[in-house]
Amino acid sequence: MTKTLARAALRLAAGLAVAALAASAAPGEEPKGGQTVEEKVRALEARQEEARKALEELTRELAALRREMDEAKAAGQAAASRPAGPVEPKGLVPLDVGSIGSTGQVTSGTSFNPSISVIPEGIYYADDSSGGALGLVPEADGFAGTPTGEGRDLARGFILGETEFTFSGAVDPYFDVTAIASVSGDGISLEEAYARTRRFPAGLALKAGKFYSAVGYANRQHPHQWDFVDQSLPYAMLLGGAVNDVGVQVTYLPKTPFYVQVGAEALQGENPGVANVLGPGVDPALSDEAGPRLFTGFAKVAPNVGLDDALQIGVSGGYSSQHQEETVTGYAQGTAWFAGTDWVFKHDASGTGGKGSFVLSAEYLYREKRLNVAASPDEASVGTPWRARQDGLTVSGVWGFVPRWTLNLRYDAVGVLANDVARDPLGSTSYDASRRVSAALTFNPTEFSRIRAQVNRGDVPIGGERRRFVQLFLQYQLSLGAHGAHAF
Repeated sequence: MTKTLARAALRLAAGLAVAALAASAAPGEEPKGGQTVEEKVRALEARQEEARKALEELTRELAALRREMDEAKAAGQAAASRPAGPVEPKGLVPLDVGSIGSTGQVTSGTSFNPSISVIPEGIYYADDSSGGALGLVPEADGFAGTPTGEGRDLARGFILGETEFTFSGAVDPYFDVTAIASVSGDGISLEEAYARTRRFPAGLALKAGKFYSAVGYANRQHPHQWDFVDQSLPYAMLLGGAVNDVGVQVTYLPKTPFYVQVGAEALQGENPGVANVLGPGVDPALSDEAGPRLFTGFAKVAPNVGLDDALQIGVSGGYSSQHQEETVTGYAQGTAWFAGTDWVFKHDASGTGGKGSFVLSAEYLYREKRLNVAASPDEASVGTPWRARQDGLTVSGVWGFVPRWTLNLRYDAVGVLANDVARDPLGSTSYDASRRVSAALTFNPTEFSRIRAQVNRGDVPIGGERRRFVQLFLQYQLSLGAHGAHAF
């Protein structure tokens, strides 16, 4: 457009020069050089004709320049309103920008090259029972023989822990993809691999693949997100680790003055605590129901409590149409369900290195299993009802008492209000609660590294006797590469 302006300016100057030349010899001027009056008139008319043609050409150039400027202006406005990535269809609106890769743009360098992060960790473990404390929780009264999980593999001495590899990125304007693999001494396992819609109408979002369920608060957290080295007792003993399954999830984020999210999931059903499946391969008497077998629902509300504070309240639950496990009288199968609530309060003191900030959280979980003995060496026991009602509670706090240092405290217990197991029609047997207190000191040199020391002191009932234990953990974690922001 600059060249066009220069060209128009030159033509305008030429036209003005011709007009000036034509006007320089007005009628009545004395002839020069022996010109007659008739010759002078003809010369003047010729000059006037040249000036007229020059002005017409200049008018056309100015009209063309005006069109080019209008087109350039329209193109600039269109480019400013168009996103940097592929054109997105009308009617689709952004949903949740808190997840990995959901910035609303697909830019060069990330469109086909996913963000990659590597998070290695190392652990040192010791206890006052020569490693025997690790086997106490699974043998607690009311849980002996039922599926439980510590959330990670532990042993005495130095442990590699798990190294997490995360691959995430935007496929197109419609989908994000995330894949998370965990490498430990036991091999490689796929923690999550799912696709999630980036933009969907009416505040809806869909997720499909293998993922951590959105029930509860801590269920979605990977081990490197935990505030402690080990998992809470309610998750370990009631859910067998966490609800991590294959299926689909739908969430709805309505337009409200404060954050509200509701959702539901249909999962294949392979959780050890509420949807354990052994199948006919273990015993022909056990059925093999096709999935999905586990259905969950959840709701989360975050009212406005100030600029420096945040509060989230959640309720959730799930129902399993098939749960199988080995009991003291044989293999049993039936249904199971669970429900819970979680409360999280966060305060940001805006201090250097997190000084003065703190997080308070509490989570309660209740589980009930209704089974019938399907196979037993004692045929008379087949069909006998087998029921279990159990609950658990976790309360924790994390306080940044000086820059980059936090003090973490936790109390968790199972069987707080309910730990009843009925193995025959005569009634149920109640058991004492399993309890534990944990304290951890965490140093975060930067946001990419962490060093932690933790001590647990707990006691569990085994055979009616209280068994006490003390555990020591030393841990480091490092984060390499791009890693998306964690959920609240």
